[in-house]
Amino acid sequence: MADETATATDEGPAVASDDRREALLAVFSDHLGDAVVGSHLKPGKALWIRVATAAWAEAALVARDKAGLKWFDFLSAIDWLPSPYGRYEDSSVDVPFPPPMPERSAAVPGYAGGDSRIQVLASVAQAGTDLRVLLKADVPDDDPRVPTWVRAYSGAAWHEREAHEMFGIGFDGNVDLRHIYLPSEFEGHPLRKEFPLLARVVKPWPGIVDVEPMPGEEPAPEGADETGGDA
Repeated sequence: MADETATATDEGPAVASDDRREALLAVFSDHLGDAVVGSHLKPGKALWIRVATAAWAEAALVARDKAGLKWFDFLSAIDWLPSPYGRYEDSSVDVPFPPPMPERSAAVPGYAGGDSRIQVLASVAQAGTDLRVLLKADVPDDDPRVPTWVRAYSGAAWHEREAHEMFGIGFDGNVDLRHIYLPSEFEGHPLRKEFPLLARVVKPWPGIVDVEPMPGEEPAPEGADETGGDA
């Protein structure tokens, strides 16, 4: 298990220790053992814990029943792969389609590490306190599915539906993974990095070109360039 500690940052001086969050980390380590595969503790601020994919559902039960984290905040996912389209708003020309996908090694996970391009994330807390834990687990690249959290936190059901719809993640045990936002026949998963924003592929970002004049300004004359000179 990788256990990292905080250092001084622009946010202020580092806190030397944090007994309460260290105790929370110990609860997960005691009950999950080697299934705790990574952690990051910022004393006085936050705790991240990464667990093995197979232990994702068990981690929820430990959080609720052993760590006293009974308040469910959210469950979601993140795709760490850089966008093959770059930053649309930085583009002054049409984006090539389809673009080459970045190498899998380009995916750089956040706190507590990771071995997959996509991870599930869930935040749970002790009600009435400032203690909160962000749990995370790898989603296998070749079989993007993890166990459901609905047995521990019933409120996770809708969050899992959204993650299934937007990232294509299966949640074993959740029997109601219907779409929330998109038509049921919609193809693709819009929050995966390879999903194109087609309006930006066809036409560059409108903040870069076709700029409308501000109120009170005269529009540029026909044939003038962006600086006001003749084209």
